[in-house]
Amino acid sequence: MSQYFDLGDETLWNPSNGASRLFRRHVAVFEAELELPSGIGPMENDECQIDPVALEAFVNALLAQHRRTAHAIILALSEGFTATVLVLAERAGIRLNWARIGAASAAPFEDVQASAGTGWPHASDGGAWGVGLREKARELGGRMPR
Repeated sequence: MSQYFDLGDETLWNPSNGASRLFRRHVAVFEAELELPSGIGPMENDECQIDPVALEAFVNALLAQHRRTAHAIILALSEGFTATVLVLAERAGIRLNWARIGAASAAPFEDVQASAGTGWPHASDGGAWGVGLREKARELGGRMPR
């Protein structure tokens, strides 16, 4: 069995029921964290419609949050979900301005992790912050059935 994540008549993703259920539960968590709707509608009769305008706002907020976080556990917990959302956004035709998102880090880090050695927070690696995330999204995109 599988479920469909559609944009109009186009299927963006057709995961198994288990992968879909886990993903949709993550959607609810991140909608609550960001206080923003994702644009990923309810699953009805194994189909879910995606609102590209809301998804674009959600993915930009998700990336901005990811950029402002320097906590290794939070990053590890959110990376797979964020990469999956990036694949959906790409398939929905959403173009992301990575340079603008990266430059928007003037705000202070929200979650940091103290180093055991120095007690100082670890900062992310400047301009290369999104490289690993984009690579993860490319890898997942090749494995996510349409």
